[in-house]
Amino acid sequence: MKGNIIVGAGYFFRGLSMLPHKGIRRFVVLPLVANILLFGLLGSAMYDAIEAIITGAEETLPDWLAFLTWLLIPILWLMGTLLTGYVSTLLVLLVTSPFHALLAEKVEERATGKQVPGLEGVGQALLQVPRGFVRELSKFACYVPMSFFVLLLSLIPGLNTLSPLLWFLLGAWVMGLQFLDYPMDNHHLSFKEVRSASAARRLSSLGFGGTVAFISGIPFINMIVVPAAVIGATLFWCEELQPRQSSAQQ
Repeated sequence: MKGNIIVGAGYFFRGLSMLPHKGIRRFVVLPLVANILLFGLLGSAMYDAIEAIITGAEETLPDWLAFLTWLLIPILWLMGTLLTGYVSTLLVLLVTSPFHALLAEKVEERATGKQVPGLEGVGQALLQVPRGFVRELSKFACYVPMSFFVLLLSLIPGLNTLSPLLWFLLGAWVMGLQFLDYPMDNHHLSFKEVRSASAARRLSSLGFGGTVAFISGIPFINMIVVPAAVIGATLFWCEELQPRQSSAQQ
């Protein structure tokens, strides 16, 4: 397998360090605000749901099993927080995808010094919202069979011991594809070509996507994951994938 896991992970942190850069930070604001709002709304709903579960457990369990509530509470809060972070991230990706393409465009122009024939402004990005929404749905449709396959493996005795690792690897692969699609879509490359390019640098892709997947589950920090990952994916595209794509076309 080609690529490097450490280098791949480094793209995310390089993207994180570029968030406050002049000429980039204004394209970060909308996804960040959207993530804060969604995280707040989902967090409030999740809080109510967990409180209801805990109250129901306290009322149902006999006194001699009351200690189970103390075991249940931290697990529920951990799962609820992680789930809220993942879902809010996915919803932000779905709703604001054209603005991620615009951010990827500006980062690529900064990294390469070359003009990218992209969206050219917020107005054009707004016009691309329906197209971006459809492309996001097509990507999710691609992820569903992979998730179903891992779910089946998780139900097989023996193999289910590997379930946490399999789900993490799936999350890493999906996150890598998800964010690499933004700079590559700016060059009118199909999602099939995104998958092919990622597979050619699989270790780098897994290192990058795995870091994004892990950080996405950390409360509050996950609010800046999306723009940082878009920038990191664009650097990944410019430095590893685009040169390979160009040589393949010659």
